[in-house]
Amino acid sequence: MARRCFVAHPRVSRVTLATLPTPLEPGGKLQSGANLWVKRDDLTGLGVGGNKARKLEFLCAEAIDNDATCLVTVGAAQSNHCRMTAAAGARLNLPTHLVLSGEKPKNLEGNQMLSAMFGAHLHHTGLAASDWSNLELARAELTEKLIRDGQRPHSIPIGGSTAVGAIGYAVAFDEIISQCSLQNFVADAIVFTTSSGGTHAGLVAGLIRARANDPQKVLPKVIGIGVAKGVALNTNRVVELANETLTLLGERANATIADVIIDASYMGADYAIPTQAAADATTWAAHRGAWVLDPVYSAKGFSGLLGLDANGDFGVDSNIIFIHTGGLPSLFVMH
Repeated sequence: MARRCFVAHPRVSRVTLATLPTPLEPGGKLQSGANLWVKRDDLTGLGVGGNKARKLEFLCAEAIDNDATCLVTVGAAQSNHCRMTAAAGARLNLPTHLVLSGEKPKNLEGNQMLSAMFGAHLHHTGLAASDWSNLELARAELTEKLIRDGQRPHSIPIGGSTAVGAIGYAVAFDEIISQCSLQNFVADAIVFTTSSGGTHAGLVAGLIRARANDPQKVLPKVIGIGVAKGVALNTNRVVELANETLTLLGERANATIADVIIDASYMGADYAIPTQAAADATTWAAHRGAWVLDPVYSAKGFSGLLGLDANGDFGVDSNIIFIHTGGLPSLFVMH
């Protein structure tokens, strides 16, 4: 497919990869009497869908602007981000290298199978899925090797969590608010799963930008359910990334620590370790709306939403939006 970049802002390029806008659908009543709405970012279209398509529209445009000859990124063995980066590479005719946790399996399954189908080169490190520091070192080493080999790699960190990538969710915030208006309700909270912090930073940047443009407008709280220890304990990094994003968008307003809400109570032992609450949330979502959640990421986020509701955080008839970030392929992995 031809590469077509267009300007999302005078300073920012974008390439079309996702099918947008994604639906915002009603999910009925929660236990408290609050109204649930589900933002279907599992339906972005690119390579089976997921939230990373929004980030990749800007990250891949950056790669094209820099005349990159290949893409490099990193993640857990069943990383949705890696699978979607592989899909973007296929769409844009950019060879893609994925640095993955774990050993090379006998048979590729789930996201790894799809990534290979999209033509990506898989580099298994033997590292634990939660060992983000050494996974990032492995990405850096592969990037340097590709440079020595004469390539011009565009190297993307875990989750695509850079200021450029976060623009995708600053734009998504506007999309959500517009959809709420079209459906004649005001959102009280947007709840989502957060790990590497890019989606969170983008949503916060969108919130700050909307607040600056209309200080009287009622806007939702942005609530991240933390599923990775490093980011779940570091709100300062989300603030920093949100402000870098706002700068790229030409905004003068800044986020503060008060704008970043991270609840790490639903993480469990660590990243990628299942919890009973997530399993229960998976069943609830499947039975109530046929929403398919994955145990590592979206199910933990949704268990947080249900937990907050049970704890009385949401009022009767309030409107709570859950961003479904995808993750379907990992359900088809035999353990």
